Amino acid sequence: MKDALTKEKTFAHSIDKVWKAITQGEEISKWFIQADFKPEVGYEYTFTAAEEHGGTQIRGKVLSVSPYTLKYSWRVGDTEVDTTVSWMLEEADGGTKLTLEHSGISNYPAEAATEMLGHFDKGWDACMSGLIEYLTNEISQPAH
Repeated sequence: MKDALTKEKTFAHSIDKVWKAITQGEEISKWFIQADFKPEVGYEYTFTAAEEHGGTQIRGKVLSVSPYTLKYSWRVGDTEVDTTVSWMLEEADGGTKLTLEHSGISNYPAEAATEMLGHFDKGWDACMSGLIEYLTNEISQPAH
């Protein structure tokens, strides 16, 4: 069972602009999902999907924050399974390289882990598309 998903993307935007987009609740709410989020270690956040996407809540705790690296736990809905999401930014070719890793997926029971891997893979692809559109066009509606 694959335990982690990794997504990489290079943006033609400053590292500070991308950092703000992934760490500020108000910004996350514009391109990804309604977010009560602060980049503070120990902060217990809540993401809430729009009703047309099921209204699912994702909860977790910010585990670490350092310049251009963010890590938090991730618990979907009423499951009892925690996984971990990590965002890492680095300057690259006049822009910013973003690496997203979602790990701990094998913490789900076998069949559920395979199903969740597929859901997370599609979800993070949509997330990256939303971030690209947001950074490029300053969209105002979340993807989820």
